[in-house]
Amino acid sequence: MYRLEDYRNIVPDSVLYSIYKKARLLYGTRILHINSTYQGGGVAVLLDSLVPLLNEVGTETGWRILHGNPNFFTITKRFHNTLQGQHSQFTLNDKALYRKISEDFSVFTHINHDLVIIHDPQPLPLIQFYKKRQPWIWRCHVDVNVNEGNHDSIDFLKTFLIKYDRMIVSNKKYILPDFPVDPAIILPAIDPGVLKNMPMADRTKIQCLKRFGIPLDKPLVTQVSRFDKWKDPEGVLKVFQKVKEKVDCRLVLCGSMASDDPEGITIYESIKEKAADLIASGDVLLITIENDQLVNSLQSLSSVILQKSIKEGFGLTIAESMWKKTPVVAGNVGGIPSQITDGENGYLVDPFDIDGCADRVIEILTHKKLAEKLGKNGHATIKSKFLMTRLLENYLDLIIETLGLK
Repeated sequence: MYRLEDYRNIVPDSVLYSIYKKARLLYGTRILHINSTYQGGGVAVLLDSLVPLLNEVGTETGWRILHGNPNFFTITKRFHNTLQGQHSQFTLNDKALYRKISEDFSVFTHINHDLVIIHDPQPLPLIQFYKKRQPWIWRCHVDVNVNEGNHDSIDFLKTFLIKYDRMIVSNKKYILPDFPVDPAIILPAIDPGVLKNMPMADRTKIQCLKRFGIPLDKPLVTQVSRFDKWKDPEGVLKVFQKVKEKVDCRLVLCGSMASDDPEGITIYESIKEKAADLIASGDVLLITIENDQLVNSLQSLSSVILQKSIKEGFGLTIAESMWKKTPVVAGNVGGIPSQITDGENGYLVDPFDIDGCADRVIEILTHKKLAEKLGKNGHATIKSKFLMTRLLENYLDLIIETLGLK
């Protein structure tokens, strides 16, 4: 991962100076991040780079993981889905277990920090089991959608949320209606210094794909994401079947299995069954290997990256692919439009329009200059707006404001 000095060849020195200047107010400030997994999914990716940078500039920042059992993660996945608009019923036992995991965690995890930042629904109830001596912030990474079907469940989550001092979301559309907690909008960002994003020789990338059984005899159309229904891998498969009628290409679905997402294996098995014939012919490849060099190689050498999400808080894999100058076709939902301007640095599509999505993929596959233009513009967008230096400065601003140090 990059240290701040490594960004000198990417961002102006004035950006770095601004970060160091703001950090002077926070020397020795103890900050704690808590989420539910060290790997798999965008939250872990963000914290893996953000926490070291916060320490580098003079804070004392820690990162802890909430420990849960399979039943707990099944419930919290449903809460995750509920926040995104799905109707779910939660029994008294569900709610009791949801609280109990946080209560158990509080017994052996001491919090002696100046500020606590909780990520996503899993550790949300923790605040109920500590004597509050500092500000607490809830960072919601999902695409929040309140409707009649999920109102009661979100009202239950508000029981804990009302105790928080601030709430961070990725888009103003995600701010809960009629909710008094002060919201902040912070967009995620990528670290160009991690293995997943750093420059690699073409020969190394080609060898990497060969090592994992991915041939380059035809163009690759790739989606890199968890096997999650909101990422719509079944819809991606339908798009590919349409594209295949016009262009001989290969689909790669590369997805991690996050430890806090019990639905992943079910979605994977469903896609494996639906794509059985295409998998047998070698036209569709399903990959569940956690390997950053593989992801880097796929995002770099694919002809098109798909992110046909139905719901998407932000979509870090989109930013990663744009950074590598690979054209992206993505669903016009959630936080994705904050990255892509349709037709300029990628394509936005109605995620339910299979034909329209396929047409955009075909357009890129058959027009080399268009692909190059979209890729070049995409890289410029990420460089100017979505690097870790910007995210670090956003967090410094929020911490300073929350602690009243302005």
